Amino acid sequence: MKLSQRIQNLQPSMTLAIDAKAKALKAQGVNVIGLGAGEPDFGTPTLIKEAAVKALERNETHYTPVGGTDALKDAIIGKFQRDQGLSYERNQIVVSCGAKHSFYNLAQALWEEGDEVLVPAPYWVSYPEIIRLTGARPVILDAGAEAEFKIRPEQIHEAITPSTRALVINSPSNPTGSGYTRPELEALCEVALNHNLTIISDEIYEKIVYDGFQPFSPAQLGDEMKNHTVVINGASKAYAMTGWRIGYLAAPPEVAAAVSKLQSQSTSNPTSIAQAATVEALTNPKVEEDVQAMRAEFLKRRDYLMSRYAALKGIECLKPVGTFYSFPDISGLFGKSHEGKAIDGSLSFCEFLLDTVKVAVVPGVAFGADHHVRLSFATSLDVLKEAMDRLEQAVGLLK
Repeated sequence: MKLSQRIQNLQPSMTLAIDAKAKALKAQGVNVIGLGAGEPDFGTPTLIKEAAVKALERNETHYTPVGGTDALKDAIIGKFQRDQGLSYERNQIVVSCGAKHSFYNLAQALWEEGDEVLVPAPYWVSYPEIIRLTGARPVILDAGAEAEFKIRPEQIHEAITPSTRALVINSPSNPTGSGYTRPELEALCEVALNHNLTIISDEIYEKIVYDGFQPFSPAQLGDEMKNHTVVINGASKAYAMTGWRIGYLAAPPEVAAAVSKLQSQSTSNPTSIAQAATVEALTNPKVEEDVQAMRAEFLKRRDYLMSRYAALKGIECLKPVGTFYSFPDISGLFGKSHEGKAIDGSLSFCEFLLDTVKVAVVPGVAFGADHHVRLSFATSLDVLKEAMDRLEQAVGLLK
């Protein structure tokens, strides 16, 4: 059976592939520490789970409106108003099967053959592939650790062509944990607005922040900017609900209608029970206590990792201000080798790490940054300690 050229050109998610390989080794009895997964290790808060049970008991197990229930849309509208001072109507909200699904639907609704979309690197692995599936071309804007992994306004200006349609911003960022301040976003958005670009603002990690960092949305920069911005968010990261698959976007009404039309012909509505649970997540103030507790644990883990990185020769790491990822630079180890195998990039380093000390991390090449690897600290301190002991051991083997 012949496969389409589209699917043959599509690259699989390397983050999910690494996680699957680690789990397969574990199933064989190998003592592997997997630090590749992009999900909290905490259980979903009890109040959220109880809300799902109650929804089942009320037999809320049937189709809902394609773009989400009114109750969930209202909860999302309330979240935007409460957290960011943003006002939306129901016809501007579309609930989908995760934030990735929201981005995919949006891309299909907005872009086509010949269009260009600006994507800062390092980037979340799925951005370029989802853009390519529309026929559009991702235009990569590089930002290294020396720039705190943040692009500058002049990079946007230099990259813009008559075909440029949008700029993707992910703050706080997967994989780097960096985040844009309000003044930085103002500068970027001014250039984007001058060229009539759409801003796609992925804010899925907005509640997982440290050191007083204040996440900020381009949509908060006035009505004109809001009308040029699509905000993407979801329940997965903040509420440890990755498996519930609830994401959402807020957009101008005509964009939301287009996304909903596409969804009506693909997945239809997200799971009814998960929607009811997300209403609880977004409206019950007590759930925020669980979020704060998770964030406090993530902070302890981040600080522990930073202390361990500081003691490793050949590895440097910018302190993340958000997310549960660290993105260390391992290029100081390039050229070294073990048993005849040289480290010449992030992929060979990850293979070396998994083969020698059974630690799985994600190569930075998957995120457009081959000098780095992504190491998730969404696991216990005890596991992190063992992982870093093994990493130190592995670095010592390189000559």
